[in-house]
Amino acid sequence: MILVLFILIIYVISISLLIGGFFNVKKYRNQGLKPKTSFTVIVPFRNEEENLPHLLKSFSNLNYPTDLFEVILVDDNSKEKFKISSFKFQVSVIDNIRVSNSPKKDAILTAIQKVKTDWVITTDADCIVQENWLLTFDNYIQENNVLMLAGAVSYQCQNSFLHHFQQLDLTSLQGATIGSFGLKKAFMCNGANFAYKKFLFEKLNGFDGNNKIASGDDVFLLQKAVEQFSDKVHYLKAKDAIVSTKPTENWKSLFHQRVRWAAKTSSYKSIFGKYLGVIVFFGNLSFVLGFLFLLFGTLSYPLFVMLAFLKFITDFVLLYITNRFLTKSRIKSLILSSLLYPFFSSAVALYSFFGSYEWKGRKFRS
Repeated sequence: MILVLFILIIYVISISLLIGGFFNVKKYRNQGLKPKTSFTVIVPFRNEEENLPHLLKSFSNLNYPTDLFEVILVDDNSKEKFKISSFKFQVSVIDNIRVSNSPKKDAILTAIQKVKTDWVITTDADCIVQENWLLTFDNYIQENNVLMLAGAVSYQCQNSFLHHFQQLDLTSLQGATIGSFGLKKAFMCNGANFAYKKFLFEKLNGFDGNNKIASGDDVFLLQKAVEQFSDKVHYLKAKDAIVSTKPTENWKSLFHQRVRWAAKTSSYKSIFGKYLGVIVFFGNLSFVLGFLFLLFGTLSYPLFVMLAFLKFITDFVLLYITNRFLTKSRIKSLILSSLLYPFFSSAVALYSFFGSYEWKGRKFRS
């Protein structure tokens, strides 16, 4: 009981630090500066014929000069070849060249060889970007001496508990991401909205050192950049730069996705990232154990309620401030999701140590 209480106290302190860090990252709005930055948007894809037309349409609606950006779609062995229509901006489809255990890293590396612009920005095939997406990145780059910029990602949710649960989970991850940047301890980002200079990618030797891990095209590159250029790696906390993506459509897919994300943690170079991963895991596990102790009568009901409330209220503050930034919608199914999340999160973390997961029709070991 003392150990559970101690873990929860450390957990609450850690989340409170992230809340403080969240406010340290100032909101940004583009200043209406004349666009100057040249971008290449890299989109790895596999069997995304339904989603790609929506992404390309959102690119067509960008409020950005078409001569300052181009799009490279990297086909990772799709069943059917994707045919592109005519667009005002330059777009090409190339085949992925596999050289490692990570299809997505290979896809980005394949595309990088063809990049002629100063900046690379990656997103996913099932995403939608806002009209001022590139303009906001450009304005921030013009006003700040940066080499790498991480942006926010949110879900396009329907009215189902599965979607609400995923939105809550993603919101917590985004809150932790922004908070860590605010604490000058950045260790996490999302490859669906991630920009960096091409020469930085080359200087860091790309994904060398972690290309045996199937995912992590975003976090490992970020951590390498933070090691050498911490003051030039920023978070773009701008509503106009938020990218929206689709949640998974069933619990099995969600579980495998989260296992894929969790499997990277043990390979983090960031000490703070590893520390936070351990604390969050044991914080959720302590809730599960507390519930079991309650069922077996070894923990009093009032004490369990007090511990659960302490965790809930701390989590809620981070979720609330992050959700206000990400979306206009209120948090839905909060109580039920908060009760289920520790069990789901603990199962994902434990499984990630020895299980396998499916991703884009392929199986990978954790």
